[in-house]
Amino acid sequence: MNKAVTKRTLPAGIYALTSEPHSLGRSNLEVAGEILAAGVPILQYREKNKKVRVMYEECLVLRAMTHQAGALFIINDHLDLALAVSADGVHIGQDDLPLSKVRELVGPNLLIGVSTHSPAQAQAAVKDGADYIGVGPIFATQTKVDVCDPVGLDYLDYVVKNLEIPFVAIGGIKEHNLAAIVKAGARTIALVSEIVGNPDIPDKIKSLQRILRA
Repeated sequence: MNKAVTKRTLPAGIYALTSEPHSLGRSNLEVAGEILAAGVPILQYREKNKKVRVMYEECLVLRAMTHQAGALFIINDHLDLALAVSADGVHIGQDDLPLSKVRELVGPNLLIGVSTHSPAQAQAAVKDGADYIGVGPIFATQTKVDVCDPVGLDYLDYVVKNLEIPFVAIGGIKEHNLAAIVKAGARTIALVSEIVGNPDIPDKIKSLQRILRA
C-alpha cells in the first residue's frame, strides 16, 4: 500500500469531473491536461465502463498530473483505486458502502465526499463524519444514469443556511445558470459536460472563472 496522503480540505472554485463519453472523442488524460492547465483546483475521476486495470493506469497518470498542478484528486466510488494511487479522496453515493465502513477502509487521511439529495441525507452525512457533501442534482443532468430528480435551489439554500460542512453544488450546472448557483451561496461548483464537452476547454473555463470571481 502506498504511503498515506495528508488530508486536504475542499477548496473553492471549479470541481471538474471526467466523462469520456461526453468529451468529443478526447481521452480523459487529454481533457484533464487542459482542465488542470487552466487552473481548476479539483479533479474527480468518474468512470463507470472501463476495466479496473485501465482505470488504475489512467489514475496513476492523473495522480501525477494533479500533483504537478497542485490540484485535489478525487476518485468516484472506487476505494481501491483511491488507495492504490494515493488520491486525496474518494466520493461515494447513497447506494455505496456506508460512510463508516468507507472510513474504516480508507483510513483517516483521505477526504470522503458523500452525494446528498435532501436535508435528511445531508444531516446523516455530517453526523457520520463526511469531509464534504455533494448537493444536487440542482438541475436535470444527462451525464449520469439512474440519477434522482432535480432538487432545485431550495435544497442548496437549506445547506447554505443550516450546515457548516464544506459542499459542492452539482447537477446540470452550465455557464448560463452558474451565476444563480453562486448567488445562492455555493463556492465550490461541479461541472461535467459544460467543460469536457466543449471544443475549447481553456476558453470555457476562463468564462466560468469570470462568473465565479464576480
